[in-house]
Amino acid sequence: MKKIILSLIALLAMSTAHADEGMWTIYNLPQAVYDQMQAEGFQMTYNDLYYGPTSLKAACVNFSGYCSGVVVSPNGLVFTNHHCGFEAIRSHSTVEHDYMLNGFISNSYEEELPNPDMFVSFMIEQKDITDQVMKLGFEQMTVDEQEMLIDSLENAMSQDVKAQDSTLRLEVKPFYEGNRFYATTYQDFTDVRLVFAVPKSMGKFGGETDNWMWPRQTCDFSVFRIYADPKTNGPAAYSKDNVPYHPKRWAQVSMQGYKEGDFAMTIGYPGSTERYLSSYGIREMRDADNATRAQVRGVKQDIMIRHMRADEAVRIKYDSKYAQSSNYWKNSIGMNKCIDSIGIINQKKDYEDRIRQWQDSTGYLQGKLDFQKMGRMYANRLQDRRAFMYWIETFSRTSEFNTRAMQLSRMELKGPENKPKKQYVEFPDNSDEWDEALDREVMAALLKNYKDNVAERYLPDFYKTIHTKYADNYQRFVDDLYKKSKLMKGKKLYVNKKSFQKDPGVRYGLSLIESLGELRANLIQTYDSIDLQERYLCAAKLRMEEDLPHYSDANFTMRLSYGQVGGYDLAGQPSGYYTTAESIVEKMKQADKNVEYFAEPIMHELLSARDFGPYTDKTTGKMQLCFLTNNDITGGNSGSPMFDGKGQLIGLAFDGNWDSLSSDINFDSRLARCIGVDIRFVLYMMDKWGHADRLLKEINAK
Repeated sequence: MKKIILSLIALLAMSTAHADEGMWTIYNLPQAVYDQMQAEGFQMTYNDLYYGPTSLKAACVNFSGYCSGVVVSPNGLVFTNHHCGFEAIRSHSTVEHDYMLNGFISNSYEEELPNPDMFVSFMIEQKDITDQVMKLGFEQMTVDEQEMLIDSLENAMSQDVKAQDSTLRLEVKPFYEGNRFYATTYQDFTDVRLVFAVPKSMGKFGGETDNWMWPRQTCDFSVFRIYADPKTNGPAAYSKDNVPYHPKRWAQVSMQGYKEGDFAMTIGYPGSTERYLSSYGIREMRDADNATRAQVRGVKQDIMIRHMRADEAVRIKYDSKYAQSSNYWKNSIGMNKCIDSIGIINQKKDYEDRIRQWQDSTGYLQGKLDFQKMGRMYANRLQDRRAFMYWIETFSRTSEFNTRAMQLSRMELKGPENKPKKQYVEFPDNSDEWDEALDREVMAALLKNYKDNVAERYLPDFYKTIHTKYADNYQRFVDDLYKKSKLMKGKKLYVNKKSFQKDPGVRYGLSLIESLGELRANLIQTYDSIDLQERYLCAAKLRMEEDLPHYSDANFTMRLSYGQVGGYDLAGQPSGYYTTAESIVEKMKQADKNVEYFAEPIMHELLSARDFGPYTDKTTGKMQLCFLTNNDITGGNSGSPMFDGKGQLIGLAFDGNWDSLSSDINFDSRLARCIGVDIRFVLYMMDKWGHADRLLKEINAK
């Protein structure tokens, strides 16, 4: 009986929108959702949330296209996560001035460090243009024609926006699996400078040991500043003459803290969820995508970490690369574990049976939504998809040699146009970003791993050479490529000379491109048909449950999620909902057993203090470090501001918990938790370690 009841509860969870579930677009927030937010403690008006240049949304930013952030001062200071600023911190680091290891503190505007490839985006406006798209005949078009229509519409709307303000840009994106389309207008600021970063020991405390885990003590934050044109206060390319940006709205940082059950809200840019995905799609994700990613990255990371621990210069070059790789290596492992332990595939199947019965009774999408057809297509492409993922994880951005070999066909030709034999390509000197010994070993190991895990029909042609000429000695093959190819020599490659075509690195790259083309050709035969079936499935769900509010899957547009501060119960063990200074000190003492718990003596001293002054929580009497809410988040939400019911900043979201890693496909309100760093921990580190009085005064926490 207990199993039957649990199954019914799970089935209900698949078919209804929970009050605290959802990544909601703000401009059209359903009234039912807003009412529920108010019932749980939200005190702002809807207009204060979205409308106008002084709304709360105006303080929340897309941080550099992969994270979120929040403006916290009248002079354009931005808080985001340490791991979101990781590459910027790394790029400024040297063995002599290792800001990643030792942290960074600027004591004036002049000392703040520019970052050429970084930007922040403010969302200005969003609107539903679905009716406009459909009136242009979208439903009657082929997939290629639909893509061309959306592109042309986006271009036309962008021109209209830029005619009003040249600093704006517009994007058109599909929502609800392509059943609706929204146009979003942004303003991008490209002069973003590093202001403050804690040492890696704190910003990444616990490393991969604690990643996706609770309890956490990581002080995961970094500080940047937006710079603007001194005449217009608008976006401008980097210039020494630019001045700090003066926003019309910034978030008020709060020292008041939180208690269990308090309202909590995030506003950020979640990257990707697939909660409308079919059971067939989830099975493919588990078996072809996640399992493959975890297997290949495990091989690569074992080599990387060994080289990084042996040489400080290598560590600086690869710290960011390793962190990016390992993050979703562990995520893939955890998600697959959750898929199986929760039984998500069977839950989805049961729900699809309900949709099928409803479809039979109503006739909706009869002849279009076909579950048997969808199942066959997914089954037929499983091996191709798995091989494709092995190819991507093996050859795409895994070694500098592979990257250069693949880039050759896309590089800009230099030299005189009227003299083809003098035209050449040239790789910039990026020797400060990679290490040859590590690169060679990773490349050889992954070549062998690919051969061991895919069918022979998926092997590029050069595997025949490795077998016949090198007797399957992959390291010798790689060493020969390095020795004989000009790809890694830092020299010009004249593309119209015979030596170019004979270069073993060039031939290797062409073989890779050819094999990737074959894999894509196999997959592309079913991509459009499967995507159409998934679109129909989403449409059927929305129609069947049209009396309920529904949110679209995340697609890196601004979203709001809400809920409460609080822990969870796992197998009868309460998690607790915050961690304290005492808990991090206890972990620091274990550094001799786990290097990822290492912290400098000053950190031991600061976090062993008897009195934390104004940073002490008034309710618990403790210095609180990290805390839990049931806010709905995913990748991309890193750095999202965590607000209380008044819209005041109480923390920064930086992770989810291990027990909810399947939430990208199925939100489980019992287990899904957002882990945030307490803003008082952030300010404490800025104060007591960084002595950043000028920044604290500027932030003016209340």
